[in-house]
Amino acid sequence: MNKVTEFFAEGGALSQQIKGFHPRAEQLEMAQAIEKVISEKSVLVVEAGTGTGKTFAYLAPVLLSGKKTIISTGSKNLQDQLFNRDLPAIKKALSYTGKTALLKGRSNYLCLERLERLIAQGVLGDKSVLKDLVKVRQWSISSKTGDLTECTDLAEDSPILPQLTSTAENCLGSDCPNYADCYVALARKKALNADIVVVNHHLFFADMAVKESGFGELIPQAENIIFDEAHQLPDIASQYFGQSVSSRQFFDLCKDINIVYHTELKDLKQLSSAADTLQKMVQDFRLLLGEGNLRGNWREILRQSAVEKSFKILIEKLDFLSEVIKLALGCSQTLDNIFERVENLKGYLQRLLETERVGYCYWYETFARQFALHITPLTVADKFGEQLKTKQATWIFTSATLEVDGKFDHFYHRLGIENARQLILQSPFNYTEQALLCVPRYLPNTNRTNTQTELGKMLLPVIEANQGRCFVLCTSYEMMRNLAEYFRSNSQLSVLLQGEMPKTTLLAQFTVSKNTILVATSSFWEGIDVRGNALSLVIIDKLPFMSPDEPLLKARIEDCRLQGGNPFNDIQIPEAVITLKQGVGRLIRDVTDRGVVIICDNRLVMRSYAETFLKSLPNLSRTRDLNKVIQFLQNK
Repeated sequence: MNKVTEFFAEGGALSQQIKGFHPRAEQLEMAQAIEKVISEKSVLVVEAGTGTGKTFAYLAPVLLSGKKTIISTGSKNLQDQLFNRDLPAIKKALSYTGKTALLKGRSNYLCLERLERLIAQGVLGDKSVLKDLVKVRQWSISSKTGDLTECTDLAEDSPILPQLTSTAENCLGSDCPNYADCYVALARKKALNADIVVVNHHLFFADMAVKESGFGELIPQAENIIFDEAHQLPDIASQYFGQSVSSRQFFDLCKDINIVYHTELKDLKQLSSAADTLQKMVQDFRLLLGEGNLRGNWREILRQSAVEKSFKILIEKLDFLSEVIKLALGCSQTLDNIFERVENLKGYLQRLLETERVGYCYWYETFARQFALHITPLTVADKFGEQLKTKQATWIFTSATLEVDGKFDHFYHRLGIENARQLILQSPFNYTEQALLCVPRYLPNTNRTNTQTELGKMLLPVIEANQGRCFVLCTSYEMMRNLAEYFRSNSQLSVLLQGEMPKTTLLAQFTVSKNTILVATSSFWEGIDVRGNALSLVIIDKLPFMSPDEPLLKARIEDCRLQGGNPFNDIQIPEAVITLKQGVGRLIRDVTDRGVVIICDNRLVMRSYAETFLKSLPNLSRTRDLNKVIQFLQNK
């Protein structure tokens, strides 16, 4: 019996370490497959159904291999869970003595230089922000990592956070007076010296993108690279292989210029005036892009004469600021760094005028008073596929949702994966006994003014019979808000709504409260783990097809059509299937869980592609009768 098999066996090291651990055939099969590809330095793609125990299945062979490994997760929450809970358990069971490190993006670490500046300014106005500053200051005295998530008194959406962290642009690097104590530099140094490094996908691709210009240090050292929640990779990778510019970059720039003017260069009044003019121009430009949260085609909106004129004035004001800064170059190290940022921004804006380039989607998004402009490649298959070929390492991709209709073709195509070993492991849960899938009869017609009310009326008796304990997962913010409003007006149940408080607070409240409905959208479809009686009903309003007007998807559809493909079959169905699998996966999280998924979409019964969706879901018992749903829920 080899070490991996021994580790997972009945009475082995893992069962001695973890109370109630029982061997699972699927978990062992995955661990053995990973052990094999590590010895071969090849590529493995694994879909591991919920409950497989995939985290332990990859951690054990990786630690036993003794090789430098990067593990990349889908979110910072999963990263913390992996590093603080799962990794210590496996290390203890294996008596592992190698070094481990957690590395996040710089926006997660307190910048000591920025903290000092904020304290020195002392003109924060808002009392609640001042309160938060005091909390951070007290916490920072004893913090060893500077990771702001460890400052538990601070809300995760505190308005002070962006002011306390640095960006790659405004960081002073080794010229910073606090460089010796810099938390970002310390975390990176620790990661470079560690045997196991836990990162997230955003940071991995940021490092890969930097490596392309010769600065990335982390990836070249790794012998094993593992992606958990790998279904998120194609979309995240495309952000980093493209270019983006945001209003926040301009506002930070203007703010930093004014700080330099007030502290170091008080005689250069023109510097402050030029920064204020630029800031006003950015605000004016934001107004031209429309109200609220929007996503649109940059190529199209730039054809509007007012937008084009305003954008060109923005470039002129940035040029003028650059000329003013040239007058004082060499007088201040901070200003010299700012000059570099201005020149980079000029390059980005110039690139945004070159909209005739093909192979990219040019798009913009707006939120509240901010905006961002993006140039995103339509595929990352070339660049990422090249990394797979040239980097001599073991690559492992795993998630509960990668295959569509029993195949990985869609995932392979988007990332340029060739010649990979593959494995599909079914969940060890007994879905036919534990869960029921219902597509109700007599669903209201969609796109009518009263659709949401009719849907609420149909669903509420089922939710009340279950005493809440229900997630309602919506495909749009409008549906989410309207259903929440209907439930609040027509029921005594407590209704929690995404956006009204931080995600972690919502989840904590949902888990401990009785008679509660949580109504949410995109960010609650995945990465949420509520076990036991707290959640026994998941309702999905319709199949999660992305809007074909979404700029990036629209550009990919056009590109697919030009290449002779069928966008609906090649892009829209596979992506909707993967999202639906994620949503359905919220229900059964443990062997003792029991519950119902209701999907309010007749297309799952009427359309020819329904079978593709149903085949990709776990093998749940099915009904169309809501009375049977109530019976199932009440028959404990």
